[in-house]
Amino acid sequence: MSAMKNCTPGRYRSVSVADVDVELSATGLAGLLVGREAYRHTAYLVARRGSSAALLRVATADRGPLFSPIVGIDVLAGPEECALVDAPEVDVGVPTQLGRVAREQAPAKRCVIVTGRYRHVSFLLDPEPLPVRVVEVSPPTPPKLLDQAARVLDIAEDLPPIDLQPEVVDLLALAAQHPARRYLVPCRGSGMSPPGAEVAYLDERPPRQDWVLVGCARSRQIHRWFYGAGDPPAVELCPRVLARARVPEGIPTLTKCCLLEDGIEQEGACVTVPWGASLEQVRQGLEAVARMAEPAWAPA
Repeated sequence: MSAMKNCTPGRYRSVSVADVDVELSATGLAGLLVGREAYRHTAYLVARRGSSAALLRVATADRGPLFSPIVGIDVLAGPEECALVDAPEVDVGVPTQLGRVAREQAPAKRCVIVTGRYRHVSFLLDPEPLPVRVVEVSPPTPPKLLDQAARVLDIAEDLPPIDLQPEVVDLLALAAQHPARRYLVPCRGSGMSPPGAEVAYLDERPPRQDWVLVGCARSRQIHRWFYGAGDPPAVELCPRVLARARVPEGIPTLTKCCLLEDGIEQEGACVTVPWGASLEQVRQGLEAVARMAEPAWAPA
């Protein structure tokens, strides 16, 4: 188990806690614990002595009875490698939340042991959350895909710890690269309003004017449908196109595209969801990204 990254119990009920008054060493803990009874679901034990702790794997004689004698222990992380963190806002059943605690409160430790919401206790051993770039545009604020991904990961018990790394492209800065008196944007929902310029909305089908289209391939298709041939000057805002140009090859990336109307697509390390993705589709995208890391995490 110690050779694997991001090791965490699949169920926190498999973790027991004991306050002890012996040295937190294999010898001291074995002398205290071997022969004592353990509950049949106990696979790991957090042995605490004051402000120090050790993480143990526990072997019992028989998992069938309600209680069974401990026949052996394996010290997975000693007191110098463990951090005890009290974080009542953290759901310890969610690996990404544990990964956040490890990064923010115990960056130098191999093992973070967290007492979290409902006073449940769990751990993350050898934390190494998977970095995932989220390429998105803004406004609106917050950037929708980034916000959705964070919301999914905040409750996902069966995804590895993931560290979202936002790469948010400012649409106003993009538009400023092509100064104009008038801009055409896909819809009012974007909230985009370049200072000192008039703004029209493509979905409202305004009378054609001399404008710069801040849009994507779908926007250009709609523009041709409404106004006939002859594309206006345009600023590309498709996150998938921007991801290809901006994100180094091989980095796990989550982005979106309105040409994708259903499902998800994967091209190399880039996973794309529809522009109007549901939370379930965003979850599917994160699952696809997580598979790139396998077997880099181990729910035990």
